[in-house]
Amino acid sequence: MELSPEHLKQLRSFVEACKQNSNLLYLPNLEFFRRWIEEMGGKIPAKTEEAPKAPPPQETPTEAEAEEPKQEAAEENVSEESEESEIELDDSGVVEADEDIDQRFGDETLEITDEMIELANDKRNEALDAMASGDYEKAIQLLTVAIQNNPTSANQYAKRASVFIKMLKPNAAIKDCEKAILLNPDSAQPYKWRGKAQGLLGKWEQAYQDLSTACKLDYDDDAYKMLQDVTPNAKKIQEHRRKYELKREMKEMKLRKERIRKAREEYEKAKGQSGSSGTGASTGGGFGMPGGFPGFPGAGGPGSGPGGIDISQLLSDPDICSALQDPEIAAAFQDVSSNPANIGKYQNNPKVQKVINKLAAKFGAPNPPQGGSF
Repeated sequence: MELSPEHLKQLRSFVEACKQNSNLLYLPNLEFFRRWIEEMGGKIPAKTEEAPKAPPPQETPTEAEAEEPKQEAAEENVSEESEESEIELDDSGVVEADEDIDQRFGDETLEITDEMIELANDKRNEALDAMASGDYEKAIQLLTVAIQNNPTSANQYAKRASVFIKMLKPNAAIKDCEKAILLNPDSAQPYKWRGKAQGLLGKWEQAYQDLSTACKLDYDDDAYKMLQDVTPNAKKIQEHRRKYELKREMKEMKLRKERIRKAREEYEKAKGQSGSSGTGASTGGGFGMPGGFPGFPGAGGPGSGPGGIDISQLLSDPDICSALQDPEIAAAFQDVSSNPANIGKYQNNPKVQKVINKLAAKFGAPNPPQGGSF
């Protein structure tokens, strides 16, 4: 077989490449070539480990760029801390939620007769006997008949709810209790059994509230025992929520102070630049606004105006500092500071007007009239 010049050129290039990097011979698709070299008595160099590539140089972030991730991380810490500080609850006794069942209610629009009430009472008594013998299904059927014959009786629904509790069907019990509460909100029994049902579902705060209400309306030892059972978990959840709210408030306060600090730094920076350019306090404007805040004594530029208030008093007000970070408000102040007649354009802008009134109160000046100046 005669090799063409092109094949020879490719072979020569391949050999040169192998000289430069013998690891090429260890490519999986060149296994046949390695075997041929070894069969011919040749020796293949050992495979060398390639040095890891150096990571590309990273640019050093500026101080402002580095500060932004810190602030974002601080804001995210609130939710992260909440997730990390999990509560250890005693879930013994909690059951799986029951699905919807064929739960029949009475028709409250019916005209109830004495015979219907008597039948309802008889069925209720039979249901109590069935409960005592442990036949809860029969008790439910009998109480359903009692409810249909006396549909406005809250006690009938509360009694059926108590049977659903014994059958570990808390959702069904809650439905009966809510119906009973609508019929008679001053009855303790519906709150008692709904509280017990909420406890079976692990809803400790709701259970605590219902059982507390039951004990206030009509104390009984059984309801109080139920209340004692759910109180530890309910208190843990309430305490956890209070701690979380406190952490969140402290975090918000810290971020607010940081924003004020940055606003002061920006002001000092602008003040230094204004002084170095020779503009002086009479022509320099606070926050980059020429003329400062004309119309407000003592707010006419960096430092303090003649007989006025030091600008630091302005910066100490978090509401004003925060407002001046708003591009719309900053643009309005720039516009009116350069031409006080332009104030009329912002008379119907509640956002800008609110800051104007705030500044007026801050520096003891009356609210600027239309066509006046800031």
